[in-house]
Amino acid sequence: MIPEGQIPDGGALEIGSLLFEGIDQIDLTGPFEVFTRIPNARCRLYGLSAAPVRDAGGLLLTPDATLSEAPRLDVLHVPGGPGQEALMHDDAVLDWLRGQAAGAKLVFSVCTGALLCGAAGLLRERKATTYWTVLHLLPCFGATPVDARVVVDGNLVCAGGVTSGIDGALQVAAILHGPKVAETIQLAMQYAPEPPFDAGSPDRAPRDVVEAVHNATADLTARRERTARGIAAELGIAAPDGA
Repeated sequence: MIPEGQIPDGGALEIGSLLFEGIDQIDLTGPFEVFTRIPNARCRLYGLSAAPVRDAGGLLLTPDATLSEAPRLDVLHVPGGPGQEALMHDDAVLDWLRGQAAGAKLVFSVCTGALLCGAAGLLRERKATTYWTVLHLLPCFGATPVDARVVVDGNLVCAGGVTSGIDGALQVAAILHGPKVAETIQLAMQYAPEPPFDAGSPDRAPRDVVEAVHNATADLTARRERTARGIAAELGIAAPDGA
């Protein structure tokens, strides 16, 4: 990994985000808000085609270019969302992720974007995190799961669920340009969360709330577990019990 704050202020940075149908838009737009404030950064969205897509809630998003048109990226941003599951065996997407990761200064996943990185073989022997309902699946991709909001391992930065993408993006900014730049971005955004309820993680939310989220996501989680087990077999990794 590059030493913290070692990118010259005059050095141009190409930051590219994967865009796909069924993305969680905050996985994309939260970090994007941070990235656009990084000195000399050019931030672009890259889609499977040039057509607009809708996020999981119906918001229409338009790519700047297709995957094949993307330049060599300095920061590869991989968001998650329900649509991630459809891409887990998409060779064009996985090849693009592998190719870009090979030359990137940083690979940054948010939420279940980590599962896409895992399917591309980018999590082997790395510490990582992801959305809390599927944290237990990371060993299927050769990763060590860490229950944390942001995890940094070498040039891999992983953020947990959805809103933690902002935290992870600020960490990316600090790695690239140092903590003062990250702090300046944070203040400019007035990012000082004071949520009205203390239910933002399963260990702090009421039991019935945790059960409600589990029940609402049960079918998708089951599909993700089947996919993860299949990929583990393809990668020659023993799937852990309970995955």
